[in-house]
Amino acid sequence: MSETSADPMLNIDRKLAMLPPIPSERCIFRVHDLLRNENKKAYEPNVVSIGPYHHGKDNLKPMEEHKLRYLQQLLRRGNEPSAKRYIEAMQEFEQGARKCYAEPINSLDSNAFVDMMLLDGCFIVEFLRKNEIRNLRDQNDPIFKIDHIRIGLCRDLVLFENQLPFFIVMKLFNMTENSMDSLHDFIRMFVNFFGWITPGQHLVAPSENPREGDIVHLLGLLHYSFCFEFHSMVSRRFPVVTNGIGMSLKSATELQEAGIKFKKIDGRNLFNIRFVNGTMEIPTLEVEDDTELFFRNLIAYEQYLPDTSRDYFTAYHKVIDYLVNTSKDVKILTNHGIIINYLGDDEVVATMFNKLGNNVVASYVGYEEVYKNVNKHCGGMWNFWFAILRRDYFNNPWALISFVAAVVLLLFTVLQTIFTIHPVGKSN
Repeated sequence: MSETSADPMLNIDRKLAMLPPIPSERCIFRVHDLLRNENKKAYEPNVVSIGPYHHGKDNLKPMEEHKLRYLQQLLRRGNEPSAKRYIEAMQEFEQGARKCYAEPINSLDSNAFVDMMLLDGCFIVEFLRKNEIRNLRDQNDPIFKIDHIRIGLCRDLVLFENQLPFFIVMKLFNMTENSMDSLHDFIRMFVNFFGWITPGQHLVAPSENPREGDIVHLLGLLHYSFCFEFHSMVSRRFPVVTNGIGMSLKSATELQEAGIKFKKIDGRNLFNIRFVNGTMEIPTLEVEDDTELFFRNLIAYEQYLPDTSRDYFTAYHKVIDYLVNTSKDVKILTNHGIIINYLGDDEVVATMFNKLGNNVVASYVGYEEVYKNVNKHCGGMWNFWFAILRRDYFNNPWALISFVAAVVLLLFTVLQTIFTIHPVGKSN
């Protein structure tokens, strides 16, 4: 009896003794199920696997041959007869790379993991170089001959789960070209290719190189390149207060009814939303097929950041989500050039923005000053009554005609009363 009662305790003690510490380096996660179930396709690659999470999937195997070809072309260009130098470098980085993944990569032994890092990392480096320098391309390379493959690569390389540690990519980048290459050169090539997928202004290379450790993978580089000036565009962040004063906005329809105007702003960063003299100034947002994927993966990335003060896309989406409740709100913003709707259906756009925030934790809010000033404007007594008047009487032509007729009738009644009490005559 005593032996039986001791067994569970010994079993737990063994498990506790074998429990590894949580690596501080981990920066590549899987999307949690609540978020994934909102739109599974938005997080899964269609053309190429990068890293271990989607490695070996049947639909992604055709690209494995292209990875080998790119490595072969890289070696030939450098007159290197073997990949030994690169394999040895990857072996040195294996344990550090494994710690970057939130889950143990038990499906790949040491050799398979090293091969994966080498092929995936060289593929990224070669692909960006070939995109930049045309004479490096093979004339029969389908990646640069077939548009849907190249577009699919652009999509897949910035998926949240489809990532290599950035230090692996940079190690191979530095090993495979002349010593003049730098982090700035890599970022410039990255921005030149990925800039066109952003849903607003054209992406430009940051004016300053990131500090060591700021970039953990390609999605993180996209986030950094897009947001490096965002801290100067928003006020201090405050904890979210549900239904708190100043921490939410009315829809575009309601704001318009309250007399607030909308104005598109060209030449600003997507995040640079302002409220100036009763007008919401909002940079143009282009909505197309991959816009949801773009936002979902960047918001997912922010959900796992240890520093919530960098939740830039989450804060931006929150503003747009408040403004857009229905297709009518989308139409208002479209009419003002703030949303360019390439999807065609306003209801689809509204639904997309409404669902983007599901199961997203918004710990902090930017745009505190915008929230405060917009709600202060709406809270003014004149704006309050004007909004009611527009909603109840000016929402269609017949209501307006009825309102005007009622006002005219009231004026005639008042005049008739006055003339009855004080008739007009020679004596008066």
